Amino acid sequence: MTRKKRSRAGCLLAMGLAAALFLASCGSQNRLMFGTGGTAGTYYSFGGVLSQYMTNFAGVKVTAVSTGASKVNIESISDGDYQLGFAQSDVMTYAWNGTRLFESSGANRDFRVLGALYNETVQIITMDDKIQSVSDLKGKSVSIGATGSGVYFNAVDVLKAADISLDEIRPQYQSFEDSKESLKDGKIDAAFIVAGAPVTAITELATTNGVKIVPINGTTRDRLLADNKFYAAQTLPAGTYPKQNDPIETVTIKATVLVSKNLDLNTVYKLTAAIFDHSQDIARENAKGKELSVSSATQGIDIPFHVGAAKYYAEHGVIVKSEE
Repeated sequence: MTRKKRSRAGCLLAMGLAAALFLASCGSQNRLMFGTGGTAGTYYSFGGVLSQYMTNFAGVKVTAVSTGASKVNIESISDGDYQLGFAQSDVMTYAWNGTRLFESSGANRDFRVLGALYNETVQIITMDDKIQSVSDLKGKSVSIGATGSGVYFNAVDVLKAADISLDEIRPQYQSFEDSKESLKDGKIDAAFIVAGAPVTAITELATTNGVKIVPINGTTRDRLLADNKFYAAQTLPAGTYPKQNDPIETVTIKATVLVSKNLDLNTVYKLTAAIFDHSQDIARENAKGKELSVSSATQGIDIPFHVGAAKYYAEHGVIVKSEE
């Protein structure tokens, strides 16, 4: 091959590689992976519905995948494996500040907020009629979630607000499913469950075993809200669960959708619109869709929103803190 032909071949090869890289880059914007949670949870089922609407109305293919939820989703967005993901509002705060779940790995700021979608209620369940308040948990066997989980830190926060240390209870580090079974079998006195209410498993226990929700209120709730900005007060209406005749005061965090900071403004704007412009249709497919609103999506969030989401909210009369 002559030098001229070799030069031409090299040029064509370089052009081909450039074209491939360009197409790959375009493809990364047109096919997005959405990290949700376990297949039995709300993140996965609701994420599947949201993915359908984003695919249909945002001009991108969004695929919901089952994951280990909040922390895994944040890390996977950082690694570039996912472009969207669900996270509890408290866990995303830990990531942003490099605390608790992210203390060893350090701060992670590769994500931005698309919006808070629904409440994840902190619920303390028991079958012991003597447990009437958080203070009554002292000396009891209490499931506080798997070690290092989001539920674990929620439990620690609530107990601290009630002036109870882990040394003053008999902590059990159990998953949601194990907590439910242990409570039913009388192996524990109470359990912390953090999820959107009503929770099917709690409804089943309330029906068959007479489980009740312990309120988080008064001074305990005041201290909790003052020390942790990602919590908000919530009241569970009477009838949320079987045999629950009165409203119950408690607290909530928010199930939030995060996006990669590398997604472009137009894509995130369309993803946001695909959700909130079709909230009524989404609500017909998943009960959590009833909580979708621009107001709720933007309240109580101190982590920056993506500029694309901020543009959508501004057009609907709400200004939020955003960052590229």
